[in-house]
Amino acid sequence: MHVGMLTAPFANEDLDTVIKFASGAGFVSLEIACRPGTKHFDLGKDDPVQAAEKVRAAGLQISSYACYVNVTDGDPTAKQAARDQLKLALEACAKTDVDVLCCIAGLPPLGQEREQVIEQDAGPFFNELCRDAAADGIKVAMENWFATNIQHFGNWDQIFEVCPAENFGLNYDPSHLVWMGIDYLYGLDRYASRIFHTHAKDTEIRQDVLRHYGNQNRNHFRYVIPGFGVIDWGEYISRLRRTGYDGVLSIEHEDGAVGREAGFVQGLRYLNMFCQA
Repeated sequence: MHVGMLTAPFANEDLDTVIKFASGAGFVSLEIACRPGTKHFDLGKDDPVQAAEKVRAAGLQISSYACYVNVTDGDPTAKQAARDQLKLALEACAKTDVDVLCCIAGLPPLGQEREQVIEQDAGPFFNELCRDAAADGIKVAMENWFATNIQHFGNWDQIFEVCPAENFGLNYDPSHLVWMGIDYLYGLDRYASRIFHTHAKDTEIRQDVLRHYGNQNRNHFRYVIPGFGVIDWGEYISRLRRTGYDGVLSIEHEDGAVGREAGFVQGLRYLNMFCQA
């Protein structure tokens, strides 16, 4: 197991800047963000082969391409644009021998329940995408962001029932589960065969807010660098190992209390205590 980084905070920087920082800091791999408008990797303009060669020449791996777009948007034009973008990311994986495509399961349109969207929209789309991905040996990994169609384990069970493809799984992120009161360690065992990639992001719980407003207020938590929240990273990483996972812990830096570079470096040093033990 090793520590990588999601490049999204460098969206306005060129690829050389990202590579210089990541290699200099000691990261092993990059989860390359490729939402529309990302400067260091624009799917509509940049050659993925040339970009991958540049990354690998610096001694870095590519853990995945990260295309977090809304494939169940309520606006048909926006939904199609998102799906086209995700398919471009899949093509980039195939062209550069990257075996994981990270995405989200889409967000429920206004007035629709997650269960309905999974059954009628997300499920059929991912069945098609996973068929295409399987032809090139690529796994599709959804991040379990709480706002998406896979908010909790019941949603996870449903989407894997609707789309049972073996190459369809998770970019497992414990930070979202923690503040909802969902057991992030239990999830590792329950979905072990579906975990293809992981996000390393911690969660600080504000007990003073929680006891007064409850957990529906969303001001009772904030995302922090690994080691600064409530997640038990030693047990988490140990449990991942026991399930057979030996991939990346990709730091997703959303901690507004610490700078971009400093946050990544702090997270890397902390997680390496467990990964290099």
